[in-house]
Amino acid sequence: MANNENTVPQSGSGPSVPTPKPSRPAIEVKLGFNLSGLIIALIVGLGIWFIPTPQGLTPRAWGMFALFVATIVAIIAKAMPMGAATLVALVISGLTGLTPIKAGKEEVAMLSGFSNATIWLIGIAMFLSRAVIKTGLGHRIALYFISKFGNRMMGVAYGIALADTIIAPGIPSASARGGGIMYPIMQSIADTYDSKPGPTARRAGAFLAIAVSQIDTIVCTMFLTAMAGNPLVAELAKSQGVEITWITWFLGAIVPGIVSLILLPYFVYLIYPPELKKTPKMAQMAKEELERMGKMSKAEWILAIDFILLLLLWTVGDLLFGIPATVSAFIGLVILLLSNIMTWKNIVAETTAWDTMFWFAVLVMMATALNKYGVIAWISGLISSSIGSLSWPLAFSVLVLVYFYTRYFFASAMAHISAMYLAFLAAAIAVGTPPMLAAVGLGYTSTLSMSLTQYAGGPGPALFGSGYNSTGQWWGISFLVSIPSLLIWFIIGGIWMKLLGWW
Repeated sequence: MANNENTVPQSGSGPSVPTPKPSRPAIEVKLGFNLSGLIIALIVGLGIWFIPTPQGLTPRAWGMFALFVATIVAIIAKAMPMGAATLVALVISGLTGLTPIKAGKEEVAMLSGFSNATIWLIGIAMFLSRAVIKTGLGHRIALYFISKFGNRMMGVAYGIALADTIIAPGIPSASARGGGIMYPIMQSIADTYDSKPGPTARRAGAFLAIAVSQIDTIVCTMFLTAMAGNPLVAELAKSQGVEITWITWFLGAIVPGIVSLILLPYFVYLIYPPELKKTPKMAQMAKEELERMGKMSKAEWILAIDFILLLLLWTVGDLLFGIPATVSAFIGLVILLLSNIMTWKNIVAETTAWDTMFWFAVLVMMATALNKYGVIAWISGLISSSIGSLSWPLAFSVLVLVYFYTRYFFASAMAHISAMYLAFLAAAIAVGTPPMLAAVGLGYTSTLSMSLTQYAGGPGPALFGSGYNSTGQWWGISFLVSIPSLLIWFIIGGIWMKLLGWW
C-alpha cells in the first residue's frame, strides 16, 4: 500500500495509521477597537471636516485640524490604545495628502516626527529608568530615606519626597516611580499598621495614598525628564520661538518645587490627617529591609555613577561642552550596555518606551503641521480676542486657570498637552505675556494638574485603586491642595522667574 505524508507504515501487516497534523492555536478574531469610542471620534472628525473652511484657513489646515481633534477624542474615549490611534491618524494624514511623505516648503512630512531629538531623549530615559528598577537602586534609595525619617508619618512623607526627587531625573514615568517604587512601600507601611481599606483606612493608608500622589506630581514638575509630557511641552514651545532646555526647566522649577515639597504634604496632613502620627515600626522595618538587601552591588554603583554623570551632562554639558541632552542620554545608555546592566534584549523588550516614542512622534508631527498650516495662530487669535482687553498678567492668569482645571476632562497628560498647550501658549504670547514665562508657566501647569483626579495620569490609578479613598475624598482633597499649589508656583515661582530675568 502506497504511503503519503498523512500515513505512517506499521510494522507487520495491517493498514497505515494517519499521522495527526500538528494543531495550530486558534486565533480569536475580534474587534481591535472600542466601537462606541471609535464612532464618537469619527462623528466629531467628519463633522469638523465637512464644515466649510473658516476664513483665514486653507482646506488642508482645516482637514488637519479635523484629523487632530478626532485623534484626541479617540484617545480620550479609549477607542484604541494610544499608539494604535496615532497610527491610524498617521495613515489617514498620508492618504489624504495632509502630510505627504516628501514635503515641500509649505508642508510637513508624514514621518518627520520620528527624527525628532526630543523623542529619542524621552525614549532613552525610559530605558535608563528600567535599569533603576531592575537593579533595585530606586527601592534602596526610598528605603534609606524612610529609615532616616520614618519615625513619624510626616517623616515618611518627606522621606518619600526626597527619594522621589533623587530618582526622578532619570525615570521619566510618574507611574514607574509612584506606582512601581513608592506605592509598594506605601502599601507596606499601611499593612504594618493594619490600615486597610474601610474602617481603618484613615489610620495611615488614606493619607499616604494622596500624599504620594501629590508628591509625585510636584517632582514630575521639577525636571524635564521626570515625565514624558514635559519634553513634549518643550518641543511644542519651540514652534513659538521659545527654547526650553533641561537646565532652563530645572532652574525655573527648583524654588517653587522645593517650597511645594515642604508645604503641600504638610497641608495634606493638616486637612486630611492620619490617625497615626508616630510610626517607629516603619523606620525599623526599612532598616531591616536594607540589611537584607546587603551592600550596594557593583551594578548599583555603576548605575549611580552613570546617573550622576547624566545629571552633570544635562545641567552643564550643553553649556560648557556643546553636548545636547539627547546625546548625553545616549552616552548614559551606552555605559549601561557596556557594563551589561542593560542588554540589547532588555532594550528591545522595553515596550512602554517604544510605544511612547511612536505616539509621541505622531503627536509632534501633527502639532507641527497645525502650527505650520496656520491653525494654531487662528485658534490663539480667537482665544486672545476674548481676553485681549485684560492686562497680560490678568489674561495669563485666566489662561492658566482654564488650562489647569480643564484637566478634569482628560485622562491622559499627553491628550491634554496635545489638545491645548500650543494654542494657549500662542494666545498667552499674543496678549503680551513674556514668551519664556508663558512657555514654562503653562508647561508646569500641564504637570501640576495631574494631581487633580485619580485618572489624570501618573500613579493615581494604582494609589486610588488600593481602595483607601473614595472618589469624593480624592477629588475634594486634591482640589483644596490645588489652590496653594497654584499660589506657590505662580507667586513664589513668579518672583523667582523675575529674578531669573524671564519677565
